[in-house]
Amino acid sequence: MTKRHPIGVFDSGVGGLTVVRALRTALPGEDIVYLGDTARVPYGSKSPRTVEKYSLACQHFLLERGVKLVLIACNTASANALPALREASAVPVIGAVEPGAAAALAATRAGHIGVIGTLGTVRSSAYAKAIAARDPAARLTALACPMLVPLAEEGWVDDDIARLAARRYLAELFARDRAIDTLVLGCTHYPLLRGVLAEAARELAGREVAVVDSAGAMAEAARDALGSAENRRSEAGRLDFFATDTSRLDELAPRFLGEPLTGFELVDL
Repeated sequence: MTKRHPIGVFDSGVGGLTVVRALRTALPGEDIVYLGDTARVPYGSKSPRTVEKYSLACQHFLLERGVKLVLIACNTASANALPALREASAVPVIGAVEPGAAAALAATRAGHIGVIGTLGTVRSSAYAKAIAARDPAARLTALACPMLVPLAEEGWVDDDIARLAARRYLAELFARDRAIDTLVLGCTHYPLLRGVLAEAARELAGREVAVVDSAGAMAEAARDALGSAENRRSEAGRLDFFATDTSRLDELAPRFLGEPLTGFELVDL
């Protein structure tokens, strides 16, 4: 693969566009091919076997388009399908969990880390395993927060409803471990709610709590993985957007991407 080949990114829906957004900041010269499996979203409530099957189909689509790197912009897919995806790929594959775990350990002061994510991500214990592999002394507390995804998609990210949801979920998390000093946003939808989550964590802890965004951590991991294969051209890279269903894409995609979506192509996996 060469510098001219694109980076491939896939997610079960549009939440992974927060990863694309971070990539376009960290690696502005790179072309990106994005696939949202919007016809089968969400992955978080499906079985690990089904998630792996869907994820392999998404990756195959990207590999057919000659990508030089695959980013799994879905914590559930990363938690349940990463080994199979790496085995099936001739190019490097980066999941969401490992970069997020590494960033959390770099940010924590006391070794008490909280993770919020989908039910599938939390049930997989992927973050617990990734953090324990790096620092067995670290303590991790995880909580599924399923209502945060629809809030992000509705754009209710900075109002009373979002604040109440953030406080209700995080109150349960901090009740389990009052010493949490680092919070991992273990779902690519959650960066849109970063402000209210950080505010609730600070109020509940009575101090500042570091917030780790897995989307940003993935972008940094991608830059490290590319090394000399990074495309350093001066003009902005191209984004090719593909989806398996068109429902609400025009409305939702710009919220996560942070810019207008110029177009997309419907595909059948």
